[in-house]
Amino acid sequence: METITIREYLTRKGITFREVGKEIVAHCIFGNCDSNSTDAEGHLYFDADSGQYDCKKCGENGNIITLAKHLGDSIQDVALNPITPKNPRKSTKFDAELVETCHQALPAHIRQYLNARGITDAVVNEFKLGWGKFYGRWWITIPIKDIYSAFSFFKLRQDPSAGSDKITYPKGVEAQIYDWDMLASVNNKQILICEGEMDRLALLSKNITAITSTHGAMTFKQEWCEKVGKGRTIYICYDNDDAGKKGAERVAKMVENGGNKTYIITLPNEVGDGGDITDYLTKLNGNPDDLFSKYAKEYPEKIDVSQFKPLLLQDLMATLGLTIKQDNENKITTFLCELSAFTDNAQFNISYNAPSSTGKSYIPTEIARLFPQEDVIELAYCSPTAFFHDTGEFNKEMKGYVVDLSRKILIFLDQPHNELLARLRPLLSHDKKEISLKITDKSQKAGLRTKNVLLKGYPSVIFCTAGLRIDEQETTRFLLLSPEVNQEKIRQGILESIRKEADADSYKDWLDENPERKMLKERIRAIKLEDVGQIKIENYEGLVKRFFEKNKVLKPRHQRDIKRLASIIKSLALINLWWRERSGTTITANAEDVEQAFKIWDAISESQDLNLPPYIYNLYQKVILKAWEEKNSGGTGLRLLGLSRQEVLQKHFEVYGRMLDTNQLRQQILPMLETTGLIIQEPDQTDKRKMLIYPTTQTNENNSENQSGVDIEQANNSEVQGGVSIN
Repeated sequence: METITIREYLTRKGITFREVGKEIVAHCIFGNCDSNSTDAEGHLYFDADSGQYDCKKCGENGNIITLAKHLGDSIQDVALNPITPKNPRKSTKFDAELVETCHQALPAHIRQYLNARGITDAVVNEFKLGWGKFYGRWWITIPIKDIYSAFSFFKLRQDPSAGSDKITYPKGVEAQIYDWDMLASVNNKQILICEGEMDRLALLSKNITAITSTHGAMTFKQEWCEKVGKGRTIYICYDNDDAGKKGAERVAKMVENGGNKTYIITLPNEVGDGGDITDYLTKLNGNPDDLFSKYAKEYPEKIDVSQFKPLLLQDLMATLGLTIKQDNENKITTFLCELSAFTDNAQFNISYNAPSSTGKSYIPTEIARLFPQEDVIELAYCSPTAFFHDTGEFNKEMKGYVVDLSRKILIFLDQPHNELLARLRPLLSHDKKEISLKITDKSQKAGLRTKNVLLKGYPSVIFCTAGLRIDEQETTRFLLLSPEVNQEKIRQGILESIRKEADADSYKDWLDENPERKMLKERIRAIKLEDVGQIKIENYEGLVKRFFEKNKVLKPRHQRDIKRLASIIKSLALINLWWRERSGTTITANAEDVEQAFKIWDAISESQDLNLPPYIYNLYQKVILKAWEEKNSGGTGLRLLGLSRQEVLQKHFEVYGRMLDTNQLRQQILPMLETTGLIIQEPDQTDKRKMLIYPTTQTNENNSENQSGVDIEQANNSEVQGGVSIN
């Protein structure tokens, strides 16, 4: 009979050894031959090829089969191709007899596998874990009882040497609590809800009362809460991944509403992404008591709001400035956009449009690090089908997916798929809070299939794209922003990068321990926990009057601009909600919030009015206008000279220190400026093959240089009012 290697068997049994040439040396396991030996010494020698062994001290000798018998294993446990036991029952009808038959068939190597997962023999025997062949494969069998304590079905786990599949027998059974008897006992005042059967059994082996749903993190049912009862202390510990975090909060909300004291246990990062209770108990050898003290936080989380004081915009700007240099109006607007997620309907959207390497995705992602990570969804390219599958939950009743984006921050690190963008448009414009969609999905057997999707809630959405041309349907749904690209910002960014790269650990520690940053993160969590719904605006007549004074000629997009301005006002009130008038979940923004919002709006509104990204508007002012003025400064004024594209490219290099892509200038930038009426293009009279560029507006020196309304920098003579630098 062929056997596994002696090296593999010793490793499986946890016997420490070292290899010397073709020999394997270990401490003698037959007696006390090596009681005084060091780790590097030993008297038991194995032939690495044949598995023959001989103790040089006590004389014990034999081979891998005699060693297996000595250690309590059978020949099948060391066989290279073990003969699987035949199920003595001809029928596989599920009942108590099948449970017992599978339990009696449990082989030694599977029992050892369970022991290695922290499940004791006593627990294995009490809960009748077994071994059986179903669906043509061998599985570990975990019998599940129904609410009446009768065996209902098997939860099957694949032979660990073959894979990690999970399934039920019979198929299609409803999810159950594993184990109902734990809930039936009135003595169990403290219960831990975990994510899987193996985790529960490992906890029971540590004398911790635990239950789980048999069908995964998101399958805990509301009606089960009646059996959980009231007056208990409930701890919830799910796997260390997104599904686990969402599932834990979902269950916590259910059982907490029943009048129980509820805690969520967050496993330490050392368990790894997707790590679970078993990893904590076995791989980390974690202390079970720490689960209930060190890693548990009460739900809903309670934060002492007396530690906060009214937050001025200049203080917020300084805190954000720890990692984001300059870009004052951009970082303030982006922060308010992400904060607006924690309202019912005051969210607004931002589109960052700028060339590559200008930091368009850095600002929103860096600010998002201040927010609870379970509320932030960051995506690169994403197709519609992938988006709805990844973020949605399957709803059996509607036979489709429910995608709940309420109070979420959705950041696209690149322009999303056009079809996805089209499907999100009603949500982005807040047309309806619930939208029914149909998507097509591929099936191996049935080809294309239609699936229902229910899209719920208003998220705060931020797009980051290097594409400068924007569909008109998107421009009215977003605030258009672009990062600053001036020399001082680049210099400060380089200095910050050097500081970070020189000692990454020290930089992280400095950032994490910064008191203002820590307080801001705490403040954001406290705002989330306040569960604010509506935000009213006090004396809205003043808002209307001021908006009309600023916009003498009204455009269709102003109907949406006023909503964005209102959202900025509401977000400013949300920052300081503890000092605003409040009635239930509704707070009221005051005149101070309106004043601060207009200062922000004045800084970003000019390019919004033109439907242009600020990058293009600044390029028009600092490159095209400047080059045109310089070219015509010595003329008679009778005939103005137009700019060639080459002259624009040269001026761009002079201003920004880098070349502009010719195709981008011709295909994106100039058509956008022409559409807004800022330039016209006409053939050169001396060479009809060339097009010349003529600005249609004239600005003074100051306007074209620094006072564009979208690139505000704090000068020595600036008047700082409320933290926004106004020239």
